[in-house]
Amino acid sequence: AEGECRNFARLLWTLFGACLVATVIGYKPVVIVHGLFDSSGVFVELLSFINQSHPGTNVSVIDLFDRSSSLQPLWKQVEGFKEAIYPIMQNAADGVHFICYSQGGLICRGILSTLPNHNVHSFISLSSPQAGQYGDTDYLKYLFPQFMKSNLFHFCYTGVGQRISICNYWKDPHHTDMYVNGSDYLALLNSERSNPNSTVWKKNFLRIKKLVLIGGPDDGVITPWQSSQFGFYNDNETVVEIKDQDLYLRDVFGLKTLNARGDLFLCSMAGVEHIKWHSNDTVFNTCIEKWLV
Repeated sequence: AEGECRNFARLLWTLFGACLVATVIGYKPVVIVHGLFDSSGVFVELLSFINQSHPGTNVSVIDLFDRSSSLQPLWKQVEGFKEAIYPIMQNAADGVHFICYSQGGLICRGILSTLPNHNVHSFISLSSPQAGQYGDTDYLKYLFPQFMKSNLFHFCYTGVGQRISICNYWKDPHHTDMYVNGSDYLALLNSERSNPNSTVWKKNFLRIKKLVLIGGPDDGVITPWQSSQFGFYNDNETVVEIKDQDLYLRDVFGLKTLNARGDLFLCSMAGVEHIKWHSNDTVFNTCIEKWLV
């Protein structure tokens, strides 16, 4: 009986210790940034997944630039989201996690590059066109019915075009010079255009502890889908994967450094359509859950 009591006491102490650790450490707050034509309301399932796996997590879905407002220029959106997110960071002594979906992944990169004292731990980029976009998608037909991917450069790489978010990361592999000179956002983030702030931006970006790049071949919107993992077309429209990309090889903004640190993770999943990434429990369990600690 004495032995059983001792075992029971040990079990109670273990449980108490586990509860104490969970209470003291807790989970870092999670910030979610939505994509093109979205709003905060689309993340119901994702919020449920986080609550089930990491109970008590403080999750903020930033309700800005919703629906048609998501077409506003990305630098404007970066400033707006930054203003909303910074107080959350200030109240999180141990840092926060970012889950940034689709166009939101590029907005988050803008925030991470230009905010010198951010405390983002895991930056989870969820099917985001990080290397650019070049494809005849339903979005394109809806926005620019008179254009196809082959001639959109005529509009996108103008001052007027750059006032529309999708043109900020439209990357025509057949008109690279026009992209470099005309893109006010992605070409600057990638330092493909001369950027006097590139060293500082790289230092800021490398404050993250983990970079998780999620995407898959059945996405249907991000084109090529490998752009979600920094792969992109060459001028023959052959996909060049991340580790053969110039911006990786030259470590332009820190991808190679992150990989050398062991902090760059690619998670690819087939069978997931673009609008399903944040509501798919297998995606969450495989690609997201482990990084939210």
